[in-house]
Amino acid sequence: MSVEARIVGAHVLDVRERIVSSCSRSGRNPDDVVLVAVTKYATLAQTQSAIEAGCGVLGEARWPDYAEKIERFGKQVIWHFIGHLQTNKVKYAIDDFQVIHSLDRLSLAKELSRQAELKGKTLDVFIQVNVSGEDSKFGLVPADVAGFVQSVFDFPGLRPIGLMTMAPLTDDPEMARPHFRALRELRDQLNNMLPQERFLPGLSMGMSNDFEVAIEEGATHVRVGSGLFGE
Repeated sequence: MSVEARIVGAHVLDVRERIVSSCSRSGRNPDDVVLVAVTKYATLAQTQSAIEAGCGVLGEARWPDYAEKIERFGKQVIWHFIGHLQTNKVKYAIDDFQVIHSLDRLSLAKELSRQAELKGKTLDVFIQVNVSGEDSKFGLVPADVAGFVQSVFDFPGLRPIGLMTMAPLTDDPEMARPHFRALRELRDQLNNMLPQERFLPGLSMGMSNDFEVAIEEGATHVRVGSGLFGE
C-alpha cells in the first residue's frame, strides 16, 4: 500500500469515527448517516484509495471534470451530483448519477424528469434551500420550498427525498448550527403537511469543517472532501 493510500485510509477512518461520536452525542444510529466522499478535487489514485477504504458513495460537481473518474470506477460506487447543475448539462449527468443534491428551480426539475424518463429511470433528488440568505449561494428561499416540493412530486422522473443546504463558511462550526437546525425544522414542517407516502426523510448538510454539528442537528448525508483528501 502506498503512502498516499495509507493517508487517505487514515482520514476515512477518522471521519467515520467522528460520525460515530456525533451520533452518540445526539442519540442517533451511525448507520443512518451517509458519508458522501467528495472527490471533485481528488486524484484518481486518491479516489481509488477512498474506495478501497470503504467509501461507497462519491460526490462530484462539474462536467466534464468527473468523466474520467466515472469511466475509471464506474459502477463500483454510487455517484451523487452535489454541485450547481446547469440545465443544458443534464444530458451528461443523467446516465451516471443516482442522486442529485442541488435541485433549485422548476426548469431543472422539468429537464431532469424528461431525461430520466427517456432513460427509464427515477432520480432521487434533494431540494436545495438557501437557508443563510447569502447572495453567493444557490437555492430556494425557505418560504418557497413547500410549493416547490409539491410541484416536484408531479414530475414522474423524480423522487424528492429531502432538503439540502450549505452553511456559511466559518472557522467555528457552531456558527453553522442555526442554519442546519433551520433546515431540519423546515423539513419537519413539510412532513407535517405532506401525506405519508411523500415523507421527506433526507437532510443533506454538513461538509468537512462542520459535518459533526450537522449530524447533531439531523443530517442524513454529509459531504466531505478536504477532510478525506486534504485541501
